[in-house]
Amino acid sequence: MMTNLFSVFDPSAIFNFSLNWLSTFLGLLMIPSIYWLMPSRYNIMWNSILLTLHKEFKTLLGPSGHNGSTFIFISLFSLILFNNFMGLFPYIFTSTSHLTLTLSLALPLWLCFMLYGWINHTQHMFAHLVPQGTPAILMPFMVCIETISNIIRPGTLAVRLTANMIAGHLLLTLLGKTGSSMSYMLMTFLLMAQIALLVLESAVAMIQSYVFAVLSTLYSSEVN
Repeated sequence: MMTNLFSVFDPSAIFNFSLNWLSTFLGLLMIPSIYWLMPSRYNIMWNSILLTLHKEFKTLLGPSGHNGSTFIFISLFSLILFNNFMGLFPYIFTSTSHLTLTLSLALPLWLCFMLYGWINHTQHMFAHLVPQGTPAILMPFMVCIETISNIIRPGTLAVRLTANMIAGHLLLTLLGKTGSSMSYMLMTFLLMAQIALLVLESAVAMIQSYVFAVLSTLYSSEVN
């Protein structure tokens, strides 16, 4: 049962070819078409969302952040949001439910931030290991704690996104597999529960993409 349950996350169980990961880049084909057409309410809404994110990320980056610095985090938000939503549709591979993708996004960003910080702002990075007001006797322990918390940041970013995507898809799969053995009344309640869970998963898809982008922005602002 567990093998069949988790097989929804197996690329080889959905298609006979290993081209499932190409679904990650479907947005490159669909999103540009928005700007080729006449402005619509969806286009205006999406542009307003991007403008709001640009202002918020620019605030988080502080005075050291440039206008172009926010574009990488907005692109990251758009990529994760699109893949999270696409995974809610039937027979579409959910790439964000795999550490292969989430860790590939989090680890290079974290490495770039660390290399930039330690090369250009070495004293600031050393000072960041010991919070202000720490007693002298606790300084060695705080250095160890801050170092460990800094090292596990890409892992927590990747695991948080992956775990939330897996949890919602597992619940939807469990509810879908139990419907055939129920009565008509119970199936009605089950369908309502699935719709409510689908709405919840849509909210989770937006929240997790936003959290991933915001935390990446905060990690970037700490090295400046």
